[in-house]
Amino acid sequence: MKTVVKMIITLSVIGIITGALLSQISSWAAPKIAKHRKEATEQAIYLVQPKAKDYEKVNNVDFELYRVFDAQKDTIGYALPYEGNGFQGKIRLMLGVTKKLNSISGLEILEQLETPGLGSKVSEEPFKKQFSDLNAEPEVDLVKGVPPSKANEIQAITGATISSKSVVKIINDGLAKLRSERDGGKL
Repeated sequence: MKTVVKMIITLSVIGIITGALLSQISSWAAPKIAKHRKEATEQAIYLVQPKAKDYEKVNNVDFELYRVFDAQKDTIGYALPYEGNGFQGKIRLMLGVTKKLNSISGLEILEQLETPGLGSKVSEEPFKKQFSDLNAEPEVDLVKGVPPSKANEIQAITGATISSKSVVKIINDGLAKLRSERDGGKL
């Protein structure tokens, strides 16, 4: 009986110490993670809006959104960080759209946990390049196994259809939210 009590006390002490250490590591790492995430977001703005010279955060909406300007300080479009569910976890992306919200200027995948070698291909060039100058009206569509035939279609990744569909759904959800804010007079 004494052995069992000693084991319980020893394991409890180890658990308390380990929990305290993990809490301290999390407190130390959280600001660094937030800083890195902000830097990645700022870099992605210029990747999805190649003609951008400056940007500002749009504060009168309830989600993260950036208005993007050219060299003459004219609005050329928006950069929208948006996230949704993928096959294995959250996919966070940055979407560049034109001022009229009718065309996508670029796509950058900021974070994803998709299957390496399959779903993770959503963050690679052949897939992302399909979104450059893509018509976004009425919404982005996905085709599987055939080349796109319409101006608003992209081709799914073979073997990663769910991840491809997830990216398209995230984009369409983000565009719908943007259009709703525009129609409500906030943009």
